[in-house]
Amino acid sequence: MFDGKLVNIKPDDIIPNPDQPRKTFDHYELGKLCESIKENGLLQPLTVRPKGNGKYILIAGERRLRAAKMAGLKKLPCIIRKTDKVTADIYSVAENLQRSGLSPFEEAEGINRLIKTHGLTEAETAEKLGISQSTLGSKLCLLKIDKQMQNRITAARLTERHARAILRLPEEKRESALDYVIASQLTLTETENYVHNILNPKPEPVRKCAISDHRLFENSLFKMVETLKQGGINATAALNETENNLNYIITIPKLK
Repeated sequence: MFDGKLVNIKPDDIIPNPDQPRKTFDHYELGKLCESIKENGLLQPLTVRPKGNGKYILIAGERRLRAAKMAGLKKLPCIIRKTDKVTADIYSVAENLQRSGLSPFEEAEGINRLIKTHGLTEAETAEKLGISQSTLGSKLCLLKIDKQMQNRITAARLTERHARAILRLPEEKRESALDYVIASQLTLTETENYVHNILNPKPEPVRKCAISDHRLFENSLFKMVETLKQGGINATAALNETENNLNYIITIPKLK
């Protein structure tokens, strides 16, 4: 049995990959794929590797496998890859990264599992997946968002860049920010601007003193002098106005 051979395999002989990056499957989307398979057959083969005793471990295509089973197919076209588990896992993650529908957190979990399971460095993993190390690092950073918020971001169908914007905030501000983003249905640009404004609050404008404020001060000052007089203190107040200033002079006699 040579590498790359296309064969037809019974669905029950294909064992799903336990390290499959995709953990959630949209039932509506599966149903649509099932109907397409009933109508047109399975157009894209699955990728598997031999396990022995006529069984195969799925490398790529679990969504197609599930939909094909729902459609009742008895045999599925599969490409056999004679490879070790490390290469198979790398291929599985890479294949999912190239497909739409995988949540950014599933992608990050798949990459993180690959690194930990096989003892790879981030640089080695990025090279094997065909992405830059900075891209890989950005994806892994998403795992700093707690699980509850990850689920909310996924349920709201926010993008990876939405998640990265939220991640820029201090941990104590992320949840309330996410509440606002979801409730207001902010676009990516609006979300990034919103986060920027939280991180860079505008200082309160300094209120300039108007002429009415001088008069209010003056009234308060002369009322204070009147109060002193009523208390038996012979205080006086005078206003000396120059071209640039208003000079208030309060005189209070010393106690003898």
